Amino acid sequence: MTGAKQKQAPQKEYDDIPGTFVFDADRSRQGYHINMFCMSLMKAENRKAFKANEGEYLDRFPLTSEQRQAILQRNYNRMLELGGNIYFTAKLGATDGHSFQHMAAVMTGSTQEDYAKMMLAGGRSIEGNRSKSKPEGRTEPASRKPSAKPASKRRTRAGSKRG
Repeated sequence: MTGAKQKQAPQKEYDDIPGTFVFDADRSRQGYHINMFCMSLMKAENRKAFKANEGEYLDRFPLTSEQRQAILQRNYNRMLELGGNIYFTAKLGATDGHSFQHMAAVMTGSTQEDYAKMMLAGGRSIEGNRSKSKPEGRTEPASRKPSAKPASKRRTRAGSKRG
């Protein structure tokens, strides 16, 4: 079943972080069928069937046309945007014989060697990679101090409650 319509996730305060697709509850629901497809690749017989005829295999899942296209093109960033979970989509990369490092390099538009060098040097710069807006009324988080629990709620070393 192709071309199924799925509801677009509402705009969230973190949706404006460049190149970042937070896998939250809405995105999870949106990408359920992408992720179920990717999980199916854990079985050897499914990997074999997928590699034999990718389009026919994808017909087993009610993907949107955009999700189907992203899978066929191995556009991992688009799969994440459409609700794919990085750990599930990595199974597609593994089916193609690619390491996670290779996939990450492709997703960042670099070579695997350049990606490895960047990560060993401390990762990408945060400059230009933060939220472009700050919701009104939101303040910076205050430092948290551990709150004292009443004795009746504390646990002993053995893990049982006192009192």
